[in-house]
Amino acid sequence: MHVRRAVAADAQELCGLLNEIIAAGGTTALETPLSAAEFADWFIDGEFPLVCHVAEHDRSLAGFQSLSLYGDPPKGYADIATFARMSPKISGVGRALFPATRAAAEELGLEFINATIRADNVSGLAYYTKMGFEPYDRLIQVPLLDGTPVDRIKKRFRIHSRPASSM
Repeated sequence: MHVRRAVAADAQELCGLLNEIIAAGGTTALETPLSAAEFADWFIDGEFPLVCHVAEHDRSLAGFQSLSLYGDPPKGYADIATFARMSPKISGVGRALFPATRAAAEELGLEFINATIRADNVSGLAYYTKMGFEPYDRLIQVPLLDGTPVDRIKKRFRIHSRPASSM
């Protein structure tokens, strides 16, 4: 698997990957599909993204991970978003992406990377725990578009902590 920085030309393929995840439901707080232009603005080259990396596998994009300042996080924090292709599922995408994201966070002088994960996203919670994120807050019963309340668990990774053990 090859990891590199995302470019605007990746937006269409990555948008399709993300929209498939949104349509499946249950793992992301995003509930409305994005256009490629919206995707690029949110994750690659808009006002809030700091960095976005992609994982390439067999000539296609297997997933992406971004850091952003969307939502005005506290000073020294950036929010992380991680998405991997659902079909075909490729193992290890998140593990491949995180070292590049962590290095970018160090270069940016960040103190923490924040992950806000739906409480019903078991695989997302497990992934961030494996990467060394620790829980520090919980948002109670945040409503989905249909009104269903779902807690959000906030985990953070201290940039100068020791790296997660190899998987």
